[in-house]
Amino acid sequence: MQSIIRSMVCLSGQRFRHRAMLIVGCVLTISMLGGCASVPKGETYDPVEKVNRGTFWFNDQLDKFLLKPLSDGYVAVVPKKGRIMVSGFFDNALYVDTILNDFLQGKGKQGFSDIGRLLVNSTLGIGGLFDPATSVGLEKHAEDFGQTLGVWGFGQGAYLVLPVYGPNTVRDAPGVAVSTVANAVFWAGFFLPVAATVPISVLVAIDLRSRASNAIRFVNESALDPYVFTREAWVQHRTFLIYDGNPPETDFEDEFGDDEFGDEDVGNGGASLK
Repeated sequence: MQSIIRSMVCLSGQRFRHRAMLIVGCVLTISMLGGCASVPKGETYDPVEKVNRGTFWFNDQLDKFLLKPLSDGYVAVVPKKGRIMVSGFFDNALYVDTILNDFLQGKGKQGFSDIGRLLVNSTLGIGGLFDPATSVGLEKHAEDFGQTLGVWGFGQGAYLVLPVYGPNTVRDAPGVAVSTVANAVFWAGFFLPVAATVPISVLVAIDLRSRASNAIRFVNESALDPYVFTREAWVQHRTFLIYDGNPPETDFEDEFGDDEFGDEDVGNGGASLK
C-alpha cells in the first residue's frame, strides 16, 4: 500500500489542487505537533494505535476487494517484461525526488550520478521504459524527504497509518508533499485530459500493488498480528534506509543481541513499499 496515495495525488491535476494542498497542510501540522513528543529509545511510539488499527483494517479491506483483484488481473494479462517497463517509467518520472534529496543529504557525488541516470533513461531509455543507465554503471538509488529529515537529526515521532497510503510517521509524512511536486506525472496532470489521467492513476496503483504482492502475502500468511508486524518492519526499514544500510548497533542489535543475528554485514539496497 506504500506510496499509492502519493501517486494518485500526483495524477489528480488542477481539479484537486486545493484539496491536495489542504491535506499537505494538515500533514505538516501533525508533524510539528508530533515532533514535540518524547519517544523511549528502541520503541515505536504509537499513541493513536486504536485509530491506526482502524485505518489499517480499512486499507486491508480496500486491498482485498479492489487493489488485489486488479493487481492479479494485471499480472495475469501483462507479461513480466511489460510490467518491468511500466514500473521503470513511473520510477523515472519520480526520480527527481531522489536527486533533490541526494543533495539535501549532502550526497553530491551520488546526486550527480543520479542526474546522469535520469538523463540517460529519459532519452535512450525512452522515458524510463528501458534502463540503459544501469548498464553503464549509473546505479539506482532511493532517497526521499523523510530520509533527509532523519539524516538531519529529526526523530521519527508518532507512528501513523494513513488511509490508502499506509504506514508512516510524523517525520516521513511531509515527504508526501515533496514527492508529489517532484513527480513529473503530477505536472502532466495539469495538461492531460481527465480521460487520460484516470487510467494512468489506476495503472500507477495497480503497478505499485503488483510490486508489493509478495510482501503483503508474507505478512498475511505469517504474522500473528499483521498490524504490529507491519509497523515494526516498516520502522526498521526506514531506519535502514536513513543509514544507507548501516544503522547504528543500538537501533537493532542492542535490542535483540548479536547471537540472534550474527556478525553478517547488511548491504545497502531493497525497495520501500511507496
